Parts: sequence; C-alpha cells; structure tokens
Amino acid sequence: MNIAVFASGKGTNFQAIIKAVQKGKIKARLTLLVCDNPDAFAIKRAQKADIKVALVKRDDFVSRRDFENKITGYLKESKIELIVLAGFMRMFSPEFAREYKGRVINIHPSLLPSFKGIHGIKDAFDYGVKITGVTVHFVDEQMDHGEIISQAPVKIEERDTLQTLELKIHKLEHRLYPDVIRLFVEGKLSQTRQAYLPYLITKKDPSAPFGRSG
Repeated sequence: MNIAVFASGKGTNFQAIIKAVQKGKIKARLTLLVCDNPDAFAIKRAQKADIKVALVKRDDFVSRRDFENKITGYLKESKIELIVLAGFMRMFSPEFAREYKGRVINIHPSLLPSFKGIHGIKDAFDYGVKITGVTVHFVDEQMDHGEIISQAPVKIEERDTLQTLELKIHKLEHRLYPDVIRLFVEGKLSQTRQAYLPYLITKKDPSAPFGRSG
C-alpha cells in the first residue's frame, strides 16, 4: 500500500509514522509528502528518509480547484491508497473529500466533537476540563468531523501548564496514529468496518495507551 502524508509544519507525527514504517510496524510504503509550506521542517524529515516531496503552495494557483487538482495529480502519479493528514493546515473542498472518501484520516488534539479547530489543546486547557485527549477520524466535508476511529484520553492535572499538556498530547499522538494506520494497512479498518482501539488512563502514565483492536 502506498501512503501519502500531508503536513504544513514541524512534522512530528510524520516522523512517528516514518519510524513505524522503518521498523516494520506499518507494512506499507511511505511514498509521498504533500506540503504547502516551503519552510516546513517536515520537508527535511522527508528528504532525510528519502521520501518524495510534493511542494504545492496555495498562492501559486488561482483557485482552490486548481490547487487540489495539482495535488490529485501527485496522488495519482504515486498511486496513493491512503492519505494521512499530519498537521496539514488547509480544508479540502467537498469534491476532494468525496473523491477520496474512506481513504483520508486525520488526527486532532482533543476528544472530538469538543474543541474543534487549530487551537484544540489551548481551548481545552483554557476551558478548564479535567480530561482531554486525541482523536483519529475519517475526513469528510466538514472541519474536524467524520467518523471517529479511535480516541485516547489525557488527564489534565492541577500542576499542568499549557506547555506540559501539549507535550502529553503530542506523546500520545505519536503512539496512537501509527497504530491506526497499521490497522488500515492490514485491512482491519474502514468506514464500513470500524476497529476501535480502547485506551485507558493509568496512574503510572496518564498518556500511555493500552488495549487492542476490536
């Protein structure tokens, strides 16, 4: 299976996926990085791992359709079967979402449907909730929407700051996302055949996931 990762920034989730592929945890080909930001560190990660980079800047195109058509061209050229969003800071058009329905997954740093948007961690922290977490879901035509595949909780302790909470969330993302991708690659996950991963909070490590696919 050929996988494309879409990223716009540092690419820490991208790096976790690279590591999982290199170790054989995900038995697939990480074929393509699609990036819309020439300054993204994710590009350097891709180059180091010898992964093809498709740099597609929105400003280079008159319309979103042209922008997405360029991306689609790269996807078809590389015969991509799964699109993994890892900090890609753009919404897809309804047409793109429908064309790749069931083949695009995203990770979000909150327990959706709560705290959608780009500030999910900060919004949860500022609101004062005691439990937040991470969600992996299929992508549809709405922002941070679509069928939920897996969720993992993170307890917000009294001593937590926004920075320590961000570290806990990102640590959990780097564990959960490769697990979900592995399930997809193994044919155990689709929008018609869900495979939920139960995760538990433990006193030893509030961000440590446990469980098995069902």
